[in-house]
Amino acid sequence: MNNCRLVWAAWKEPTVYRFLFNYYIRDYGVLRMKRYYYAGNVCDFLLEDFYSVFGKLTSEDAFEADDLQKNTWKEEINILKRELRGFSDGTLLLEYTIPRVGARVDGVLLYEGIVFLLEFKVGERTYPRAALEQVTDYALDLRCFHRESRNAFLVPLLICTQAPERQIQLGMLDEQALLPLCCNEHNLGKTIRMVARSYRREALSAQAWADSVYAPTPTIIEAARALYRGHDVRDISRSDAGAANLSQTTDAVNRIIERSKASGHKAICFVTGVPGAGKTLAGLNLSVERQHADMDEHAVFLSGNYPLVAVLQEALARDQSEREHIRKTAAQRKVKSFIQIIHRFRDEAMLSDAPPCERVAIFDEAQRAWTREQLAHFMERKKGVRDFRQSEPEFLIRYMDRHPDWAVIVCLVGGGQEINTGEAGLAAWFDALREHFPHWDVYISDRITDSEYTGGAAAAELIGTADIVPELHLAVSLRSFRSERVADFVKALLDCEDVRARSLYTAFRKDYPIMLTRELACAKDWVRQKAKGSQSYGLTASSGALRLRPYGVWVENKIDAPVWFLNGREDVRAARYLEEAATEFDIQGLELDWSVVCWDANLRHDGTEFQYHRFQGSVWQNIRDPTRRAYLKNAYRVLLTRARQGFVIFIPRGSLADPTCLPQFYDGIYRYLKKIGIEEI
Repeated sequence: MNNCRLVWAAWKEPTVYRFLFNYYIRDYGVLRMKRYYYAGNVCDFLLEDFYSVFGKLTSEDAFEADDLQKNTWKEEINILKRELRGFSDGTLLLEYTIPRVGARVDGVLLYEGIVFLLEFKVGERTYPRAALEQVTDYALDLRCFHRESRNAFLVPLLICTQAPERQIQLGMLDEQALLPLCCNEHNLGKTIRMVARSYRREALSAQAWADSVYAPTPTIIEAARALYRGHDVRDISRSDAGAANLSQTTDAVNRIIERSKASGHKAICFVTGVPGAGKTLAGLNLSVERQHADMDEHAVFLSGNYPLVAVLQEALARDQSEREHIRKTAAQRKVKSFIQIIHRFRDEAMLSDAPPCERVAIFDEAQRAWTREQLAHFMERKKGVRDFRQSEPEFLIRYMDRHPDWAVIVCLVGGGQEINTGEAGLAAWFDALREHFPHWDVYISDRITDSEYTGGAAAAELIGTADIVPELHLAVSLRSFRSERVADFVKALLDCEDVRARSLYTAFRKDYPIMLTRELACAKDWVRQKAKGSQSYGLTASSGALRLRPYGVWVENKIDAPVWFLNGREDVRAARYLEEAATEFDIQGLELDWSVVCWDANLRHDGTEFQYHRFQGSVWQNIRDPTRRAYLKNAYRVLLTRARQGFVIFIPRGSLADPTCLPQFYDGIYRYLKKIGIEEI
């Protein structure tokens, strides 16, 4: 955000002014984000007047803390002044911001070379599991994404002020962090001293730690929440040398939008990217950034992926409702104004000949837009409209073309993502532009000519004339932050390039584990053991995996996506209960930290190549149609690229007593994956 836009925002909205100048500090005319509300040497903190510390906290709060927060700070200051008495060393940071999720750690104490993370629950008489997960998440987040914490020793502390004292038991979260320790307001200092004696470390530079580079890779749900709270995409995304990262892509699209506004032209740009590279995140960022109602500029994020839209709408509504203490229905109305299911946006166009209120429309998974035949069938069956002769891309461009001057469409395109009948791919977009909208400016990435985007069509014939903008390609997977080669590995695996797949997996297997098992119970135990804090995990299977039902995986049972992704492990409908399985349709565009991929006999391996089948009635049938084969292959591509940190593949043993689940249906898959180097649990 540049200074001109800051001044404009401040003039238009006084609360924005307070946010900007409380949350940022001025440095030679440049605004910089402040990472903490208070910082000081422990000795100075102990000598500093209570009201001086309290005043610094309240003056730095961007949202003018309510009385509950102010009373909490008062208690925390008093407890810290008492419990740190006698400490001759250390640095204390209060309200340290973690940009990835817009959260703040109550306190960070750098003492004896150890990073203590302090999470206070003032007045709490127990040690709630949710609070333990919260402070564990802080440690995991810093370990993975905070440069100065990668080799530091981290100790998460949960301080429930009124809870009974627990015997301290030291256990390892990983090689450089303890499992969270529980204490109350009277034994906090004793606990810190005991840990410091037990784990001596070299001194840390407090300034270096506080100002350390933070390079997060959030889940799409976390990212949406952070963006909605006002964080910039640069705060919550990585910056990888040699790759067109999210901020560069966002900047490139913004330049196209500004150019179109200035010239009064209409433009369409195609953003490509590997699975998990952040295409959806880039689109959400743009939809939040371009909300300028006072400038007659609305933006909307559109997707035909109903589970993705439903999960994001619910997550943002819950978040705003909890933060601002408003009814969730009121929050939902606001969220739905800029995140919409594409079919409702399309239906609005049928009601009048007026242009949409949005000037910028971002279409997620644009390659999945419907063909002319599919849309005509839908219009006649659902809307009673006969002789409809437009593909979905043509119809949507025509709707935006109603604006008399400028408009911009942003198409987010994934390679090898088509998974359903009637999906048009990129060809329908370029056919519509070439035949009906030659006055539109077209911008593409330099990778859109790859076969995984063009579907094998001749690129020059398909695309025609367009301006190439390299920054419109996202080349680095953010989902698999532990390995950026997972997407390449999955492609090689599904293309039966076993030598290449084995080489790729060997390179990242220590950082991103993939395991194999013939027992579903083992797979469930593995993800439970791997997941720490509130990390997510769940069962996944292809929608055609109909013969996994004997093993407890019933894909015909439709999940409730918002509940499955967002509810806690105690809910039997939630992912972490490991009872309901999500299919490629439920999970495309979303992700888990750890997953169980349940592999059925619909995609078999004969030792040389994959064999494609579907279960019809009571028998398996060969799939001969190339398009349907591609859909099945892409379904497994989606499932194998959903996990951020690792996954386990469950392959049943089969049964000679059941002709629909014979062992030979599954053994070839098992042998192929073992050949690639995937080890069995």
